[in-house]
Amino acid sequence: MATLKDIAEKVGVSISTVSRVLNNDDSKIVNAITKEKIVVTAKELGYRTSGWSRRSKGDGGAKPAVTKRAGCIISLPQENYSYPYFSLVLKGIEKGLADRGYGLAFIHTRDELRDPSVQQQIIQDSHVDGVIIIEGIDPPIYDSLKKHIPTIVGVDVNDPTIPTVSYDRVSASQAAVKHLIEQGHRKIGFIGGLGLSGDIFREKRFRGYRYALLEAEIELENKWILNAEWQIETSFELMSELVKGPRTELPTAFFVASDVMAIAAMRAVTEVGLRVPEDIAFFGVDNIDISQYTSPPLSTIHVPKYEIGQTAAYLLSDYLEGKLTFPIKALLPYDLKIRRSSVKEQNL
Repeated sequence: MATLKDIAEKVGVSISTVSRVLNNDDSKIVNAITKEKIVVTAKELGYRTSGWSRRSKGDGGAKPAVTKRAGCIISLPQENYSYPYFSLVLKGIEKGLADRGYGLAFIHTRDELRDPSVQQQIIQDSHVDGVIIIEGIDPPIYDSLKKHIPTIVGVDVNDPTIPTVSYDRVSASQAAVKHLIEQGHRKIGFIGGLGLSGDIFREKRFRGYRYALLEAEIELENKWILNAEWQIETSFELMSELVKGPRTELPTAFFVASDVMAIAAMRAVTEVGLRVPEDIAFFGVDNIDISQYTSPPLSTIHVPKYEIGQTAAYLLSDYLEGKLTFPIKALLPYDLKIRRSSVKEQNL
């Protein structure tokens, strides 16, 4: 079955734009030509719409084929779907909802949700049965949504009162850094972001990194902690600046909180003539498709992205239908993919 992502890629627009057009959401203006392309492409790909309460003109008042609908909110900047992690989680959500007879009513990013009119539209739409939130959003907005939406499922959301699905980011990160330590590294840096708390010491992947260092009695070096704000370009820029310094003062390895940031940092290292992993080893997170084709192939934590999304959709359905009545916490397994970027040739 075609997904919103498939349509978005073919038309060349964001997933949220496709969602708005197919669901007659007029909270933001989309030009007529783009609308037509989206509608035509959806028909060509056989996409099944979820059937908004606001029916298209000329539909004769026919009832939509799907009446059960759920929304999705992603902790991403405005119209930024460049991260493969989120796109695969979304694909799993769409499939899981379809399996249970639900349609995806809307997708909104974190930045879109900061618009009061978008918040009001979500709250006032009585035809949305529940919402899946992928990672954290601003606390005041989250609290408001909880007051008005009876069923919310979180993907890696820290709220003990709602059902959530995730993998153990702390344990996975700790295992990855432990692998680097086992390779003989004692000078290990970190690249990541702060998260909503604004405190890197609360970020789960950083906590796993820190725990591994503490366990091995390795001192934390603040100068090797790079806040790339989850941006690919920033990771490249920060690493490019770091490697300008004396090579004897550089880390010999980096744990990076996402593959895309790791790949950018690796590029910065090789551009100045340093070798991966001989001079600086790298370990990423997510196991995106491209990670096995980088030069050298990137060691990474395999995250079951599609399965996380699908499980979140199933949880939402089960709660809405009364099959579950307590806030279950589903933890899916992770796996370390050990590749060349973290292992010197003699250790392979």
